[in-house]
Amino acid sequence: MYKLSACCSMSCGISLPPKMILASLRVHKQGNGRCTNVPRNVNLEKLQNNYLFPEISKRELQHLEKYPNAKVISLGIGDTTEPIPEQISLSMANYAHALSTAEGYRGYGAEQGNQVLRKAIAETFYKDVAIKDTEVFVSDGAQCDISRLQLLLGSKVTIAVQDPSFPAYIDSSVIIGQAGDFQDKTGKYQNIEYMQLGPQNNFFPDLTITPRTDIIFFCSPNNPTGHAATRRQLQQLVEFARDNGSIIIFDSAYATYVSDDSPKSIFEIPGAKEVAIEISSFSKFAGFTGVRLGWTVVPEELLFSGGFPVIHDFNRIVCTCFNGASNIAQAGGLACLSPEGFQAIRAVIDYYKENARILVDTFASLGLEVYGGVNAPYVWVHFPGSKSWNVFAEILEKTHIITVPGSGFGPGGAEYIRINAFGRRERIIEASWRLEKLFSMGKSPLLTV
Repeated sequence: MYKLSACCSMSCGISLPPKMILASLRVHKQGNGRCTNVPRNVNLEKLQNNYLFPEISKRELQHLEKYPNAKVISLGIGDTTEPIPEQISLSMANYAHALSTAEGYRGYGAEQGNQVLRKAIAETFYKDVAIKDTEVFVSDGAQCDISRLQLLLGSKVTIAVQDPSFPAYIDSSVIIGQAGDFQDKTGKYQNIEYMQLGPQNNFFPDLTITPRTDIIFFCSPNNPTGHAATRRQLQQLVEFARDNGSIIIFDSAYATYVSDDSPKSIFEIPGAKEVAIEISSFSKFAGFTGVRLGWTVVPEELLFSGGFPVIHDFNRIVCTCFNGASNIAQAGGLACLSPEGFQAIRAVIDYYKENARILVDTFASLGLEVYGGVNAPYVWVHFPGSKSWNVFAEILEKTHIITVPGSGFGPGGAEYIRINAFGRRERIIEASWRLEKLFSMGKSPLLTV
């Protein structure tokens, strides 16, 4: 009998066969309590390091410890900075105050969301594509809905993601059990199809060489590249999904930033209702990153392979896992979609888009390849031959500016950094000045690689 304690400093001895001893020696106890006999979820063990954005926050705190007097400018995590328009905030305040009265008190709402808000979302964003209010599910944000959709889909489906892409698509796939082991050499998980995006293919995957998968995660305008897929590109995507019997999970969280003729919804494409689900959010649209409000559209026409409507199962997931979005947040959502509220929000979006223009012009003036910043609040900057975490570290060390290393969005971002346009104008201008000072006249080795 071979015995080895996985928590050697504790009294929780675990009997292991010889082949498991070497693996157990690699287990490092991280907690302070007594070990239970419950094993860790093996899927969570596959995740690499910390989730990207908490890791960025941790490095920012470490930088502030090193430079306590530094005036750090955060252009990393995509958190909005401008105040929510007063009429929208007032609607939430009034609703909250009404809860203190017998007449105004409300408890649980419908899990699917306030019916008036569902109708307003359908009429505001989907009027021309005939989405019904009953197909709209109000939530506490698009990222939460990504995980609910993963529960809906289960561990047996195959998935494809854009590369680079928002990390929650991949991490949630790993957690639910859809992914294989992480490959250090490629920076990819097995069993996940990475659809390469870059300037060489106009930030749209070559679908002629893309293998069939059950699920295709697709974000447009894309986070992090800022590229909005053209109508022709989305037609190709829908045709590809229809030919392969796949389902597209379309993330339109940045659709209100689109200023050209790029589609704002996948449902603008004929046939998409039979192959697509759309998730979206009030976060970047209305500054609700802290308020938390979003929605998912599941068309009645979307069916599983056996003919069962997907909307019925998603409704069950929502009713089981969610008690509905905050009534106060939903009151704010309704105010956002009023004519006055929507106009006020558009002014804030235009403010961020001007910030993005300033940042794009700054990097372009330095001779760098820069993308995005037109139909999205993100600027995607290429540093050929450099590792993105090294670029992140040098910019932080020498300018006290927080960015996001592109490799955090997948191996396709290895030579890029993402910069967001959320910030007060004076700080955006200050950041541009600092970046010009760092990169002008070849002062940074990043420009001489």
